[in-house]
Amino acid sequence: MWAYESVFYQIYPIGFCDAPYQNDGISAPRIRKLADWADHIRKIGADAVYLSPVFLSDSHGYDTRDFMKIDNRLGTDEDFQFVCDTLRQNGIRIVLDGVFNHVGRGFWAFQDVLEKRWDSPYKDWFFLNFDGNSCFNDGFWYEGWEGHFELVKLNLRNPAVVEHIFSCIQSWVDRFDIDGLRLDVAYCLDKDFLRNLRRFCDGLKPEFFLVGELLHGDYNQFVNDEMLHSCTNYECYKGLYSSFNSMNMFEITHSLLRQFGPENWTLYKGKHLLGFVDNHDVTRIYSQLTDKNHLPLIYALLFGMPGIPCVYYGSEWGAEGIKESHSDQMLRPSFDAPVENSLTEWIAVLSKVHKESRALCYGGFRQLLLTNHQVIFERAIDGERVLVAINADSQSYTAHFNAEAGCAVDLITGCNHDFGGGSELPPYSAFFWKV
Repeated sequence: MWAYESVFYQIYPIGFCDAPYQNDGISAPRIRKLADWADHIRKIGADAVYLSPVFLSDSHGYDTRDFMKIDNRLGTDEDFQFVCDTLRQNGIRIVLDGVFNHVGRGFWAFQDVLEKRWDSPYKDWFFLNFDGNSCFNDGFWYEGWEGHFELVKLNLRNPAVVEHIFSCIQSWVDRFDIDGLRLDVAYCLDKDFLRNLRRFCDGLKPEFFLVGELLHGDYNQFVNDEMLHSCTNYECYKGLYSSFNSMNMFEITHSLLRQFGPENWTLYKGKHLLGFVDNHDVTRIYSQLTDKNHLPLIYALLFGMPGIPCVYYGSEWGAEGIKESHSDQMLRPSFDAPVENSLTEWIAVLSKVHKESRALCYGGFRQLLLTNHQVIFERAIDGERVLVAINADSQSYTAHFNAEAGCAVDLITGCNHDFGGGSELPPYSAFFWKV
């Protein structure tokens, strides 16, 4: 599948476009700004864009009012079509956020229930109790998402709800030719709904990609041949930054061995989870890392480990942003223009290396050397072997390990490398050796 050989770039459009947080009802073509970034996205090597919510909502996008309308704060269908056409002309595929577990209180069907109550034909679209009351004093109780009652939970067991969602997805493909969906809070979604969604999407267009937001637990419950193609790898997200901050490469290596290692009990061998060092919900990696010299190294590890690398807009040049307990808006800013520096150049190199290597896209994971400050592992498939070496220390390190070969080519520099007598790893360095 195309997604398994891609590099993703995530944008949170409402913040990216500097739209008002609360929907003001005023239409403005802010989304066209994204088209101006197409060249930058292509230059850093991303060939797929994942867009957080773009459809009409009450505020942050995950409180949908209408799945059939582009949010007025972002523009019109025509504005978004222009963006999609521009991205596609730059060889960039488009994955949209599918927020199907819940909607906003402004959702048209819920508004009908508020007006007509038990006489509304949409009352069974939600989980209601007309003998109770809500915190909004609606005169009836309803289920919200994880206690957030501005987010009204949809009844995905209701065929009419499923039919409406599927008709909207069909419309998104017909209008915008999207290539996949990222499913918000996929861990909350009804599994029969996901099975039906997969069957429906398989018939929409070839290799329509479904990736779900999963946090912890057994990803196999959702990522399988009947449901999702992929999911967010939150286990390794934590292991990535924590391994550098604690100078303990054992943590991330343990997670990677558990998920993708050579043993029979490995959990996700052959699967392609979406890897990331930050996103719209967590502190940006520049602000997360204690030693900023580790910034290029954590991206090298992201692009070298199994999975699909995803870069969050702004973080490719080292933007700052700390998650606050009461708001995520600091994580979702607007930038006047993309910045290009040594980090963006490094990510562009990593993207090229990753996409041109079957071993990095599809290979297994085998540990060759591991200390608190260094790790070397192998990615291999069909006779192609790539060794990824990381030295997180401020001192040089001579690595002695069994490479099963005398020399290799460094995919980053193109220089030949001789393993005889050990491999010298300079301070804060990363290598991709093709053996």
